[in-house]
Amino acid sequence: MSSNHLKMNADKTQLIQLDTKLQLGKLSFTELSLLSARVTFSSTVYDLGFFLNSQLTMKDHVLALCRSCFWQLRLLCLVRLSLTSDTAKTLVHAFISSRLDYCNSLLHGVSDNLLKKLQAIQNAVARVMSGARMFDHITPVLRHLHWLLVRQRIKYKLAMTVYKCLHGLAPTYLAVDCLAISAVAGRRHLRSARIRLLSIPRTRTMLWTRSFAVTGPVIWNSLPTALRTATLTLLMFTQHLKTHLFG
Repeated sequence: MSSNHLKMNADKTQLIQLDTKLQLGKLSFTELSLLSARVTFSSTVYDLGFFLNSQLTMKDHVLALCRSCFWQLRLLCLVRLSLTSDTAKTLVHAFISSRLDYCNSLLHGVSDNLLKKLQAIQNAVARVMSGARMFDHITPVLRHLHWLLVRQRIKYKLAMTVYKCLHGLAPTYLAVDCLAISAVAGRRHLRSARIRLLSIPRTRTMLWTRSFAVTGPVIWNSLPTALRTATLTLLMFTQHLKTHLFG
């Protein structure tokens, strides 16, 4: 195709530099020429329903998610008394829980303050679903609903992804990040190789420690030995994993 036919709409194109605060401060330019357009760097971009900022703190995404979920919750409260329990659960999953779980593995390693904001959403939903009062202890309510806490839901997603990587159920670009110690030359006879631990790559920056190549093996290695057994089916692993995370 001729270069004359290649055009880019700068108003619909977003460009972001992902790096540490120190490295971002070294940037000497604010825009880039792409085909026929000049695109300015953004501090936050929206991609596939997720907000990403330049330092990957996920603050913009969490704040947007809180606004969206609390709006949906207010609407649910207006009609809650007219709904059956099953209908209410279906709506909660469709409009709130599914939003909390969407791409939640990207939230591993975010600040405790941001996780508390997300947990506040789940707590509020649980009170509406159960009829619990404002000052009732929320943990028994969540257990009664069989809901994992937000932090545990993130760990659940990562552990499930690693399981699929090890059993040929995940894309190759993810599976290559789950390298068993038993497959590493010189380490095959170690005890860690016999109990199905994964190799954790060395890291130099906080951003890299939050990549799946690191977080996946770290979460997997933290699971009990019984959960890392190769003979567990996906259904069995799912059940045992949830029981483990409930504590």
